[in-house]
Amino acid sequence: MPFFSSLTFRFPVANCAQFSLLSIGFILMLTWSRPVLLLLCGLMLMTVSIAVLNTLVPLWLAHEQLPTWQVGMASSAYYTGNLAGTLLAGWLIARYGFNRCFYFASVLFALATMGMVLLEGFSSWTLLRFSAGVGCALIWVVVESALLCSGTVRNRGQLLAAYMIVYYLGTVAGQLLVSSVSTKLLHVIPWVTALIVCAILPLLFVQVSMVAESEEASTTRIWSMLRRRSSRLGINGCIISGIVLGSLYGLMPLYLSHRGMSDASVGYWMALLVSSGIIGQWPVGRLADRFGRLMVLRVQVFVVILGAMAMLGDTAMAPALFVLGLAGFTLYPVAMSWACETVAHHELVAMNQALLFSYTVGSLVGPAMTSMLMQHYSDQLLFVMIAAVALVYLVMLLRKADHHATPVAHA
Repeated sequence: MPFFSSLTFRFPVANCAQFSLLSIGFILMLTWSRPVLLLLCGLMLMTVSIAVLNTLVPLWLAHEQLPTWQVGMASSAYYTGNLAGTLLAGWLIARYGFNRCFYFASVLFALATMGMVLLEGFSSWTLLRFSAGVGCALIWVVVESALLCSGTVRNRGQLLAAYMIVYYLGTVAGQLLVSSVSTKLLHVIPWVTALIVCAILPLLFVQVSMVAESEEASTTRIWSMLRRRSSRLGINGCIISGIVLGSLYGLMPLYLSHRGMSDASVGYWMALLVSSGIIGQWPVGRLADRFGRLMVLRVQVFVVILGAMAMLGDTAMAPALFVLGLAGFTLYPVAMSWACETVAHHELVAMNQALLFSYTVGSLVGPAMTSMLMQHYSDQLLFVMIAAVALVYLVMLLRKADHHATPVAHA
């Protein structure tokens, strides 16, 4: 087609070489098995692509003068795809295995990304973002389940911690790329698609197999996990985390753009937001182990409310955004750990799927509701919504008696 002649293929390796070397060094210094290392390398490349698209898609839609509610609906379509992918993942993994599911999800994501230069219009892009969401959810469940199956009681926590750190490092790398390269659609899509394809390569050199424990876990349905009373506040925490992070990922770039910031500036501010989440992972986890997850969750949610209210003041945006990211991005792992304490060892995979499902529901509802409020009232409603849902969860936590001062997880 004629527009292919105007594509400029730019692969911005030099712009993030130092960051990539640091991330790869972090992975290689860990004495883990070859499948784990290759999984994390593939995840790093995939996460960079996800971060770039999640930041730029709302901006591209805004540049086309689409109303705010349509931008929010496009973000919600991505999270609807996450929801569908989460529900399909268990059946696909059981039928085709980890490797084939990873290949399929990556190809689906790459096709949905490349389709953005072939198709135009709100409806087409909404469908493409839905397809991309399905692919991304499959990738997350494959990687998380493979790590759970390859880990032991003594190192499973470290594996999941590394998974989150690699995920956030890839997210920051993506935001830095947005700040340092051309953000035009025809410049970005080719190298992002190439990154997605390259993420498949590490899995070609290793066969990630399912062990007996995963087969036993497959008999446990996620619906029974969602109905478990003892896990309810942990599951609710994942829903609240999805609302908060889904709104920040999907609508924060739009909020900054409406304030007159360039695409590069938006990338820097989003990198600051995610970097604060990386910094908070280890200390928040240590505090949760020492003082109990319920106590730490109460403090985290209160800090989320303070950060959101500070953003409404339009002063000192950098510290306010840092505090909001520090508390908001560490909410999910603490809530997840608390919920996992209530299940048996063989139920961990099903509980992990239930928690990801809950997070995805929140990520779907958050941008849809918040974008409507922003469209009809003000962009400031983004932070009002975050503070409101955090306050509801804080009330739930304050009503819960703390019987677990020193939590001990099953894994």
